[in-house]
Amino acid sequence: MSLSQLKPPAGQKHKKQRVGQGMGTGRGKYSGRGAKGAKSVSGYSRMRGFEGGQMPLHRRIPKRGFTNIFREEYDVVNLSRLATLGETEITLEVLKKAGVVQGNAPVKILGMGELTVALTVHAHKFSKSAQEKITKAGGKFEVLQ
Repeated sequence: MSLSQLKPPAGQKHKKQRVGQGMGTGRGKYSGRGAKGAKSVSGYSRMRGFEGGQMPLHRRIPKRGFTNIFREEYDVVNLSRLATLGETEITLEVLKKAGVVQGNAPVKILGMGELTVALTVHAHKFSKSAQEKITKAGGKFEVLQ
């Protein structure tokens, strides 16, 4: 037996039904579309969310709030995470290599956790508590542009 001899099981393949081929075929005259209405004409397409004339869900539900298009998303890192890296100079490259941040979003350092080692931290933003804890531990923080 070879690949050229393979055939599908009997009854699996069906001949495509050709509509509009005359009354004797059982699919003539209106070709299974019925007599009148939008669905019977060519070029008909129902809009997304159409519910048969009932007020669609996306128009029934009240809209609230707004989306600020100028919002800036930050990758946030806690001080406790920085302490576990085992580095004294924390840069964006160090954070990416360690898998702490992904992508190119700006980084913000938050003050959650304790810092016992003096670190020099380079990031785009720092919370007030993070700044206090870094300087208290004898380290420095540098704001990137």
